[in-house]
Amino acid sequence: MRVALPVALLLTFGGFEVVAQEPLLIDRVEHHDVDNDGVNVHYVTLGEVVSGETLLFVHGFPNFWYVWHNQMEAFADEYRVVAMDTRATNRSGKPEGVESYDMPLLLADINAVIDDLGVDQVTLVAHDWGAIISWQFVMDETHSSRVERLIIMNLTHPRGFSRTLANATPEQRRATEYARTFQQPGVGAGMQRGAAGRAQRLYADQGERVVQFVQEAYERSDMELMLNFYRANYPKEPYVELTDWPQIDMPVLQFHGLQDSAVDEDGLSNTWDWIDGDYTLVTYPGIGHTVQIAAADRVIETMRWWLTTH
Repeated sequence: MRVALPVALLLTFGGFEVVAQEPLLIDRVEHHDVDNDGVNVHYVTLGEVVSGETLLFVHGFPNFWYVWHNQMEAFADEYRVVAMDTRATNRSGKPEGVESYDMPLLLADINAVIDDLGVDQVTLVAHDWGAIISWQFVMDETHSSRVERLIIMNLTHPRGFSRTLANATPEQRRATEYARTFQQPGVGAGMQRGAAGRAQRLYADQGERVVQFVQEAYERSDMELMLNFYRANYPKEPYVELTDWPQIDMPVLQFHGLQDSAVDEDGLSNTWDWIDGDYTLVTYPGIGHTVQIAAADRVIETMRWWLTTH
């Protein structure tokens, strides 16, 4: 007979085998807060810096730090893993006004976390809006020296992204209609109401405690304010290809699920021309936008190989 207990031991008592269960990730992370010019930035940490390196994860919309749970579990044995909540999300600050979400402020939030960690550099790992911010972070002369390596998931380089918008087919334009809708006032209210169902769909297999934890994080988030990321930073019509970007001189690993209906794969073309450092592109047919969940094992395996060779 097996009895599961939330302890880190394996014991046998008179024919009863007690199987240990490691505490949940949500119980093991340490919570931190740092102020960035009056806006609180919340982040969590896990693991020891065995390798002397820190991995900083930046989520996209409408997620929060826990979307990286697979990668945090996988790499905490060797790296210090850090995952932040972007502004308006979960426990981070929620400033009013579209101007509070201008790109320089979002870059400064990442920099504030790195400063608070007390390290010179991190490997930046990012998805969706986190990746939009991170691409620009490593191309900003003020911040680029803080990043040793860049790992991007399902968000094309800003030049490729803008080129696809500027030359969109009717089908591609329909696929980005959501982004124009998101910029309309009041849209976030409906998303807020759907948060509980989203948590149930994504995390039911992890048990009720995790589902409740995620639901509470979504409830703390302000979807209407989170949409200011789009209002302040998404390209405006008429779309043009934005070409004035500096070269990236660090190693870059890019994952892209080819079934992504939001970020078109056409934007991947020529990325290698805009990166002077070593560039590795990994694509997954049949995988959609949230590649770090849908292809978690393959993403982790590739990341582990790449981090040890770059």
